[in-house]
Amino acid sequence: MKTGVLFLHGFTGGPFEVRPLIDYFKEKTDWTLAVPVLPGHDFPMDLSKVSAESWMMEAELALNRLRKEVDRVIVVGFSMGGIIALYLALRYPIEKLVLLSAAAKYISPRILLEDAAIMLSESVTKNYPPNTFYHLYDYKLRHTPIHATKEFLRLVKMVKPYYSEITTPVCIVHGKRDGIVPFTTGELLLKLFSSTQKQLIISEKGKHHICYSDDCHEWFEKVYDFLEINPVEF
Repeated sequence: MKTGVLFLHGFTGGPFEVRPLIDYFKEKTDWTLAVPVLPGHDFPMDLSKVSAESWMMEAELALNRLRKEVDRVIVVGFSMGGIIALYLALRYPIEKLVLLSAAAKYISPRILLEDAAIMLSESVTKNYPPNTFYHLYDYKLRHTPIHATKEFLRLVKMVKPYYSEITTPVCIVHGKRDGIVPFTTGELLLKLFSSTQKQLIISEKGKHHICYSDDCHEWFEKVYDFLEINPVEF
């Protein structure tokens, strides 16, 4: 049985956000991996004319291309990509879901303020602490159109009423130190989903870019085990 994995990146991000997990699967498996770039996220990034529908449509197109090549499809969504992954699961026969820092809620004020304080204090020298992506936050704050942010929020609101209709087996991974999406989001989703097979993995030191957490290879293995166990037949 041939397996395909669709990776969906986050808002104002790109495939680099899930690259470590992609590389892990490349080394560990012979799975077919698809990593589309959502509209407006090409380089140079232009989010001035994007819409929630354009992101969902691109994800659907990528999913349908992958479905033609494989027998079983897994969708991995990071941050906003996790919300789009849920949208796909509501519409298509997806075998399993992996939600990384899924943006069902956004902004954990205390941690975000701590991060922002460091970012601003380092803004002159740009000597950012390792593995924190403050330079990306700095760039995003300066270059993300309000229109695009509204579309992101609209996407979250569109999918939110249907969380209880999710029955796809799902693995949720969230960092305890996430400064963008509170880690309690993972616990909330675990309760709301109707999936009979669901798992929550908490990274104690992980921040929002969870694939770059110090303990990533520990939870990479747990995610892989989740995806390998009890494949669902359609």
